[in-house]
Amino acid sequence: MPLDFGPRLRNSFHMNFVAPPSQGRPTPDQVTFHKTELREIVGLYGRMVAAGEWRDYAISFLSEVAVFSVFRRASEQPLYRIEKRPKLRDRQGMYSVVGMDGRILRRGHDLKMVLRVLEKKLIRSVDLD
Repeated sequence: MPLDFGPRLRNSFHMNFVAPPSQGRPTPDQVTFHKTELREIVGLYGRMVAAGEWRDYAISFLSEVAVFSVFRRASEQPLYRIEKRPKLRDRQGMYSVVGMDGRILRRGHDLKMVLRVLEKKLIRSVDLD
């Protein structure tokens, strides 16, 4: 005999555990990262996690910008935001890295070149004495 949770619980179960049809697929008015762009970003993220610098991330697809935010801890503000703004493609470049304080650390047309500003954070001097 199937369990009947009643209409209230049945609806909350449906709302919490069944994804809406559009979830996971971007709508036409959302900016998203392409698979090759995500490969570059996640590659950097993995190296920074291995170095112990980053621990969490979040991705947001909005109407004018796609944002990959990185955190040292999940409860903090993002350390950096990697943004893609297609409207700036013909101007300064659609990719940018924004620091915790809101300053744009680097902007450009090539994602690899823009992410190099964060690669420098991996290079540390080592004292062998």
